[in-house]
Parts: sequence; structure tokens; C-alpha cells
Amino acid sequence: MAKSSVLRAGQPVLYHCKLLKRSLCTTSSSTSCAKPWLFIGLGNPGEKYHGTRHNVGFDMIDAFSQSQGIPMTSIHFKALFGEGMVGDTPILLAKPQTYMNLSGESTGPLAAYYKLPLNRIIVMCDDMDLPCGVLRVQPKGGHGRHKGLMSVIYHFRGNREFGRLRIGIGSPPGQMDPKAFLLQRFNASARERIDVALHEGIDILKTLLTKGLTECMRSANTDQKYKHLRLQTLPS
Repeated sequence: MAKSSVLRAGQPVLYHCKLLKRSLCTTSSSTSCAKPWLFIGLGNPGEKYHGTRHNVGFDMIDAFSQSQGIPMTSIHFKALFGEGMVGDTPILLAKPQTYMNLSGESTGPLAAYYKLPLNRIIVMCDDMDLPCGVLRVQPKGGHGRHKGLMSVIYHFRGNREFGRLRIGIGSPPGQMDPKAFLLQRFNASARERIDVALHEGIDILKTLLTKGLTECMRSANTDQKYKHLRLQTLPS
């Protein structure tokens, strides 16, 4: 299993990750170490895919990292990687660079390296079954024909007990090939709805960190239900 080969601030990423592991015990009197949250955005690397519907998972990670001042400047287990703190909570951010259909080749080793239970992992990805700009938080679930999620589940040994932040991109119009639809960029109105959703996603993730997944789902999914009703008839 390959470790990082990219240097940051003159130190190997592995060195910084060991520092993060040590920092999870915040006081000498702690009887246990705080587990970080791992946020994973799915997408395809490269300028060719930047801004496409299939890359909204990457967009969500970028929006969150920028809002919290967490740089994504390292490569770790085949992912563009960042780590930091949000309040007292350690955060790991990852954008697998394996291309979408092989996302699990990165996420599986990341979770194993940090010895994370799957209920400390949130995977962010596009969803054609939700109207464009609608979000949904789930504690577990299937793959819904999403090949990135298929790969993640496979590399989690078939376990589906990890959280998801699904980002609605709408469905293909008419008889359009879904693959072509996924690899298109948003039109202006759809892009505006996605940008609003990304800001909402930042607040959702902050609620998750402060109040836990159950309360996050209750509040976020209730708000998004009404948004779903408003947007479901609009074109993607």
C-alpha cells in the first residue's frame, strides 16, 4: 500500500498524519482518543471534468475546505488530502484521484489507516434521483447504481454502514444518455442552484460536527424536503 509521495511544507504527508494521530488525545487525562471525521467527495480528476455534474462531490469538499481554512495540498492514499480541526473536532478531507469508478481504492485504505469506524465517514456524491440543488443526508444505504459508491462499498468489504451527503443534480432530459448527462457542465441556472446547495452543505456538515449525525439528518432533511417540492419541476 503506497504512502504519500508529495511533500508539504518540507515534511512528508505521512509525518503530518502521524502528528494528527497524536493530536487526537487533547489532554493528558483523556482516557480515550477522539476519532476524526473523514469527509470524502467523489469525482473525476483533471480539468476536463471540472464543473461537471459528476464532480459535485469534489465541489462540496472544496467548498467546505475553503470555508474552514483547511488546505487540500497533499496526496495521501491516492487522494487529494487535507486535515485540520473544526472547533475541537479533527477533520480529514479527501478527493480520490483514481477516477470515479475506482474511488474505493482510495477510501478503503484511508479508513483502514486511521482505524475509523464507518459511522465516522461521510461520502459526498451526485444523485440523479434528487432535483438539482437538493441535498439529502443518510446514515447508510445502497449504491443507487452510482459506480463510485459501488467501488467504495466493495472496498469497505460490502459494508454499507457509512454516511452519505447526496447532492441532487436532476435527471437526464428525454432520452439523453445518463453518462453524457453526468459529464456535462451545468447551465447557468442549474449552476446557481448547485452553488446555493454547496453553501447549505457547509452548514449541514458543521451541524453534523457539533450535534451529531441524527440531529443533522433531522434538521437538514426536513429543510431539504420543502426545497425538493419547490424544485422538482424545474429543469436540471
